Amino acid sequence: MIEFKGVSKTYNGKVKALDNLNFTVGKGELVGFIGPNGSGKTTTIKLLSGVLVPDKGTISVNGFDVKKEPLKAKASIGYIPDNPDVFLRLKGIEFLNFIGDVYKVPVDERKKTIENLAERFELTQALNSQILSYSHGMRQKLMVIAALLHKPEVWILDEPMTGLDPKSAFELKQMMKEHTQSGNSVFFSTHVLEVAEKLCDKVIIIKKGHKLYDGTLAQLEKKNKDKNLEDIFLELTDKK
Repeated sequence: MIEFKGVSKTYNGKVKALDNLNFTVGKGELVGFIGPNGSGKTTTIKLLSGVLVPDKGTISVNGFDVKKEPLKAKASIGYIPDNPDVFLRLKGIEFLNFIGDVYKVPVDERKKTIENLAERFELTQALNSQILSYSHGMRQKLMVIAALLHKPEVWILDEPMTGLDPKSAFELKQMMKEHTQSGNSVFFSTHVLEVAEKLCDKVIIIKKGHKLYDGTLAQLEKKNKDKNLEDIFLELTDKK
């Protein structure tokens, strides 16, 4: 459902954020995207969501080329950015209705989805307040609801657990599992290796724009007996 082919991205003609990156995320896969700071994770996610354009290579989501068919590709995506500080003067419900209008979600369907997700994330009482008054964690919950409002096939999450309380983080992880069990895809970056280890079918490890590993945790652990993901990650990223 996600395919990167030979993707490169350079900033200011000097800093190479990604260098010939290739990977795929199939149906029903929950994939963790991990790497040190500055490795190119956020650049990858911004390219995938259409915020940035690659210098070379092609990117497709759900069969749609992100560059050639941007609206169809974006309609397939639920994107949760790493910064939830947007439209702060709107009320939570106003923001969600705005997102619903953008994705042309019918009002009745939208209402049911908002009610269900707001209840799961214990955000119902806050929806009639300005986002400006929300804590960081509440804003993050609102971004999750907004990203899932149009029921996209592909979820793209950039450090989604940041700021969430334990109950909400648990709910989000459960939803990620449910989404992939329904034959959809989840691609998320995280610095919390324990989350990736417990949650993911597959991990992709990058450093300085280069892929170091792409495969299942079982395969990785088989090659590195008696080591957990943290130990393997540190060894891999220190070598390169």
